[in-house]
Amino acid sequence: MRAPESFAAVAALAACLAPPPAAAADSGTMLIANKRSNSLSRVDLVSGRETHEVASCTNPHELAVSPDRVHVALACYSGRELEIYRTADLTRVKTIELGEDARPHGLIWHANGAIYSTAQGRGAIAVIREPLSENPQLQEIGSGEGEGPHLLAVSRDGALAWGTVVRSGTVVRYDIAAGQETARKVLGGQVEGIALSADEGTLWVGSNDGAKAYRLDPATLEVLAEVQTGSTPIRIAAHPAGRWAVTSDLGDGQLSVIDGESNTIARSVPVSGGRDAIQVTLVFSEDGSRLYAAETATNTVAEIDFESGEVLRRLPSGDGGDGLAVFK
Repeated sequence: MRAPESFAAVAALAACLAPPPAAAADSGTMLIANKRSNSLSRVDLVSGRETHEVASCTNPHELAVSPDRVHVALACYSGRELEIYRTADLTRVKTIELGEDARPHGLIWHANGAIYSTAQGRGAIAVIREPLSENPQLQEIGSGEGEGPHLLAVSRDGALAWGTVVRSGTVVRYDIAAGQETARKVLGGQVEGIALSADEGTLWVGSNDGAKAYRLDPATLEVLAEVQTGSTPIRIAAHPAGRWAVTSDLGDGQLSVIDGESNTIARSVPVSGGRDAIQVTLVFSEDGSRLYAAETATNTVAEIDFESGEVLRRLPSGDGGDGLAVFK
């Protein structure tokens, strides 16, 4: 008669010592641009389940959520337009034309209300003011020649922007008020990922060919440091607290966490485990506690605890999930 009591006691002790299961988010929404299924999907971060998926324009890559979290803009990479949807139910409310062969990709919906978009096919970037009005104001900035930026970073006041031109390995700086480019820096190889640090003192740029991240002066584009990363650091995300930057290393299926104080790799975090998953887009949660990495080939998004590096769970995407946004 004593055995069951002893077993129960051991089981209770084991339960106390076992690590707690990974907790789901207490609230939150994820939006995903699915470039193979030509769709936009919405995932509830509490349940981890997809709640909506709607047809979109062809080949959507990046997306950006409005400051009030009511709308999301989608970049139509194979076309010339941006599409705007309600975040609650993914009802399409507006299409904004950017011009012939625009091929928009990088996208930011700024706190000032304007949308900043690359217009890669037009050799330019676009700034759309009052995007939800009947007649949005469109400003195009750039040479209009050659390939334009693929990805984009914008200053907190909205006055400056930076873009990466992949094939020429070039970083471009834009003065929005003046409506012109103010600097170009050819780094060589293929540069793509870009992020501005929270204190705006550093512009991080990833070299896909060189397996490294460049630390640039945002004002002059001078190279301040080079940090070796994993293979093909195709995206960079800056931590909201400012010290850290993280690359999404497609070639290794890992993350490289850069310590911005020492310009060294603090740690490498295994996520997808190899190139086959095509781990691309990387975003932080608003508080910086979690990272989300799109695994485009497996139609999943890895949710990672930033402090421990543990992959907490994998969330569903549509076919070819790439662009991500996470918000509460």
